[in-house]
Amino acid sequence: MTDNPFAVLTAVVAPAILTNASSILCLGTSNRIARVVDRTRVVAAEIVSFEAGSTEYLLRVKQLERLQARAQLLFRALRITYASLGAFAAAALISVVGSAMAFYDLKFVFQAAAVAGLAIGAFGVTGLVAGCILMVQETRLALQNISEEAEFARIRFKHFAETPPAPGSSLESQMPLEKP
Repeated sequence: MTDNPFAVLTAVVAPAILTNASSILCLGTSNRIARVVDRTRVVAAEIVSFEAGSTEYLLRVKQLERLQARAQLLFRALRITYASLGAFAAAALISVVGSAMAFYDLKFVFQAAAVAGLAIGAFGVTGLVAGCILMVQETRLALQNISEEAEFARIRFKHFAETPPAPGSSLESQMPLEKP
């Protein structure tokens, strides 16, 4: 083993940085889950006010289906990211223990700790990548909902802008009110 006093620091820094990255990703994923839950409640409340089979009703049904898929992707990403977080914490601890074993010249224990730390760290990185892939898939579904809703709003409001107001009424009185 080397006599470099920074060897322990080097072995611990990478898992520590990845632990921080996983924590931030967990926080962001949790926030996105909360937004999906909020939006699901809004869409579920709106859907009741539309006539079954109407364009608005069908749009909301599609949104609810996508919201459910988004929630499933986010929960899966969160579970995987939590596992990665634990793996990086374990890899950091194993790196410290392995470095201590090297200090006491216990080469076999040091080598076993190095292999275990590397394997657990690789598991964590794989999980982090998998969690990010799930987040990208969820983002695509969110963008589909946003695009579809924006297109529907453009069509609906274009129709009302082209319809001349009835005598004695304003354009605003002809436009449908948005449901909360």
